[in-house]
Amino acid sequence: MELSPIIWDDDLFAISERLLTECADGDDVIHLASLLDTAPPEIRKELLHSDLLNAYQAFYYYFRVIPGEIEQERLILEPASALDKGVRIGEIDLLTLIARYLKDELIVSVSDGTEILKDFKGESAYDNAVEFINENL
Repeated sequence: MELSPIIWDDDLFAISERLLTECADGDDVIHLASLLDTAPPEIRKELLHSDLLNAYQAFYYYFRVIPGEIEQERLILEPASALDKGVRIGEIDLLTLIARYLKDELIVSVSDGTEILKDFKGESAYDNAVEFINENL
């Protein structure tokens, strides 16, 4: 069955439905990220901040890394819009990894539970945050 092309002028819900259908109901985050790369920037931004995608799909889009199963599950259970306030992805000893938007850029923060100790940006943010925690234990 051939799927029709994504029409970026549709409403956001229709666009997200088409994207998720194309990507096996959103399970293929690699394909979804490649499709989002082709979206007009304003549509992509709206989708990545919406309830129409989950936080894992947004996380993968920005970092192109597949975290561990527990981290994936935590992110899957949250809408992408939750990243505006921050989503706890995991803990290493007493420190917490949080994915959150800061000025329209998804970052990974390391927190001690009271305050943010360090923010990491860019595609390697998740790996750099884990490395930072492991080096500072």
